[in-house]
Amino acid sequence: MPAGVWVLGFVSLLMDISSEMIHSLLPLFMVTTLGANAFVVGVVEGIAESAALIVKVFSGTLSDYLGRRKGLAVFGYALGALTKPLFAIAPTAGVVLAARLIDRVGKGIRGAPRDALVADLTPAHVRGAAFGLRQALDTVGAFVGPLLAVGLMLLWADDFRAVFWVAVVPGLAAVALLAFGLREPERAQTDQRSNPIRRENLRRLGAPYWWVVAIGAVFTLARFSEAFLVLRAQQGGIAVALVPLVMVAMNLVYSLAAYPFGKLSDRMNHRTLLALGLVVLMAADLVLAASHHWVVVLAGVTLWGVHMGITQGLLATMVADTTPPDLRGTAYGFFNLVSGIAMLLASVLAGLLWDLLGPSVTFHAGAAFCVLALAGLASYRKSPQTQES
Repeated sequence: MPAGVWVLGFVSLLMDISSEMIHSLLPLFMVTTLGANAFVVGVVEGIAESAALIVKVFSGTLSDYLGRRKGLAVFGYALGALTKPLFAIAPTAGVVLAARLIDRVGKGIRGAPRDALVADLTPAHVRGAAFGLRQALDTVGAFVGPLLAVGLMLLWADDFRAVFWVAVVPGLAAVALLAFGLREPERAQTDQRSNPIRRENLRRLGAPYWWVVAIGAVFTLARFSEAFLVLRAQQGGIAVALVPLVMVAMNLVYSLAAYPFGKLSDRMNHRTLLALGLVVLMAADLVLAASHHWVVVLAGVTLWGVHMGITQGLLATMVADTTPPDLRGTAYGFFNLVSGIAMLLASVLAGLLWDLLGPSVTFHAGAAFCVLALAGLASYRKSPQTQES
């Protein structure tokens, strides 16, 4: 495995520690301290996450045009790190939205160039394993962050703002590691730069790539913001300081599953794995809809983590496999643009259903989208023009 993949993985780990220390507490902070409801949480999460995904179009295209990716990735990580103090001083949900939006714009700027860097650094025969490794390290940070948040909340008597200040430190460490620890691979330079989003270039992104884009969007509709997992755990009567443990459980399972399933994707049919991921997500939604008892919520969250481990690295690998190397940044950008729109719709819809009809209906709706996605996979496989990945 190339050393650069490990560096990118540990950069993701540190930034996820920083982000998840805040995000695992943010829904509770908004509801208990700022007086927001589930719809507001859904709007904030939907706008923020979709902004991150939409910005990836521009950063990915720019990285293809410049022929360099590291600088954009460093800028994106730096922007994310420097916005963390805004959460600590936020007096209203509007300020939280602004901070979350700027933070996720930073994520959007770095996301497509980083994923393209992984593909640039890695031979094709281990690409699934490389994406799985980066995702696994990223997810280690995603459960270490909530663990630190729980410990500090217990130590400091539910002082949300003090925990948010501590989150600044690993964010800055991530920026330093990327800036000084990664050497970008040399790429063939041409005398004349070509706009990656010109019509003739976009035509090179063929039908297999756009199918991956479409199925990724349906996956996003079925898997709305994880903030609703936190709110579901709170309903079970768990102490506020301990609620982030639900994200620890989900991300621990996600981390353990990502690399093995990434390696498996190098040898197994991709559509079969996608179908398995959908079945697991549907099971998670149905379990979470059944009850808010902490044992049931833990079971649902565990299944959610398995689904993430199966699908997230796999979709990134499928984008790389269906696009030419000089358009990878653009390809990841458009993939995430469509997923971003789906994330906004899914999170707003989840918040409305939660407030109007209750949590069970929210999770049943997620299961229904899983059924639609499975039907789409089945119909695509029946098509005579289908080519297996």
